[in-house]
Amino acid sequence: MTTTDNTNGQPPKTTLEENDTPTHPEKSNNSQQEAIRNVLTSASLSPTSEVIAADPRVPSISASAVLGESDEMPAETPQVSGYDFNRCTDGRDSIEGTGTAKPSNAESDVLGDLLTNFGTMGFQATTISQAIHEINRMRSWRLSDVPVGAHFADANSPELEDPNVRSQIRAKIFLSYTSNQISCGQRETIRFLVEHNMVDVICTTAGGIEEDIIKCLKPSYMGDFKLRGSELRKKGLNRIGNLIVPNYNYCLFEDWFSPLLTKMHDEQDESIKEFIATKAAEDDGVAIPSPYWTPSRVIDRLGAEINDESSVLYWAHKHQIPVFCPALTDGSIGDMMYFHTYKRPGFVLDTVGDIRRINDEAVQSYATGMIILGGGVVKHHVCNANLMRNGADFAVFVNTAHEFDGSDSGASPDEAVSWGKIRMEAKPVKVCCDATIAFPLIVSQTFAKGSVSEWKQSVKDTRCWLGSDE
Repeated sequence: MTTTDNTNGQPPKTTLEENDTPTHPEKSNNSQQEAIRNVLTSASLSPTSEVIAADPRVPSISASAVLGESDEMPAETPQVSGYDFNRCTDGRDSIEGTGTAKPSNAESDVLGDLLTNFGTMGFQATTISQAIHEINRMRSWRLSDVPVGAHFADANSPELEDPNVRSQIRAKIFLSYTSNQISCGQRETIRFLVEHNMVDVICTTAGGIEEDIIKCLKPSYMGDFKLRGSELRKKGLNRIGNLIVPNYNYCLFEDWFSPLLTKMHDEQDESIKEFIATKAAEDDGVAIPSPYWTPSRVIDRLGAEINDESSVLYWAHKHQIPVFCPALTDGSIGDMMYFHTYKRPGFVLDTVGDIRRINDEAVQSYATGMIILGGGVVKHHVCNANLMRNGADFAVFVNTAHEFDGSDSGASPDEAVSWGKIRMEAKPVKVCCDATIAFPLIVSQTFAKGSVSEWKQSVKDTRCWLGSDE
């Protein structure tokens, strides 16, 4: 069989040689059936091959495109495989058809097995598996994992040559989340992490602060995404997705926060007097604490005043975990401060003090990890702080935003690498999923996996920095 050129630019036609011309119809049918059986073995992607398909009815260009050979996959490449729920089905003595004994639900960790299998499930299940691995890496990292002389701090820190010192230095973990993560039931997941002192730095939005306090005063309720806004407005009910927060809850928050704001204003004015007196008595160049409230100090005060163990801020205050909120006035707290200015102007929020503090948290670390739920200011603020140390060593993003519009919210971890916010040698993960689905699953296999008391014992004498500021 040969091919002939076609001068009109169409694909070449396949023709039969003279000695292939059938003389009997039955033999012709048999030849064609045989040719069809040989199509796969005869197919080739090589443009120089004259034999593309044994079947004269198959255009050679089609056979080449569809039936071409594949390169062999590397032997170590994982195969796609889902979870076999026969392993956990009640009422069977063995897995059908295998003779393998079936473990009872009491003996098997179904959730753990399922999430382990996510690694070969594909799509976003696999990214959840990768996020679990990345978080476990950031939690287990010790400076002793890095050979002496290979870490950027080794050149100027002789004390880091001691193996015992290196084994007690861990990564500092930054946790960022948007306000909706506190409005919904994710608050309990986050509170667990803060209650057990499992993260080192927190960044959130104004709603992530006030909603935590408001839930200590009154609960939020389940609603529906399709409830009409005009009808809810008439009833004084505020909708957050499929959640309902009665406006009365914010009235209670005003009653609780307004007297505290007045008290903090009084303390600020007293601090200003002390600042002026101290400044006059000290020599130039002596550092004197600012008399003004930074957002993180305001938040710490809220955690101290609420005194409620269901609160994230309560536990942050108790463990002295700094909580940053660069947009603290963008919510109900800002509304209260706005009203306060009409009664008594002069209360000042020192945002510069906090940018110094969060950047120093990143710089004064031998390794850092970022866990960021959502986008916007909480994502960029922590990434930018880690830019000050030439990037985080570990990173997990969980959000549903896309990068095609150029927003930082949807930006991939690789874009952050280009800015120096994540180190070039890092292995960051982005999970494109609703955080209320992904993060509890991730936590179940990381922070909540195993004994919390044993983990606390393992990090008892560890630290993230040897400097005097920690």
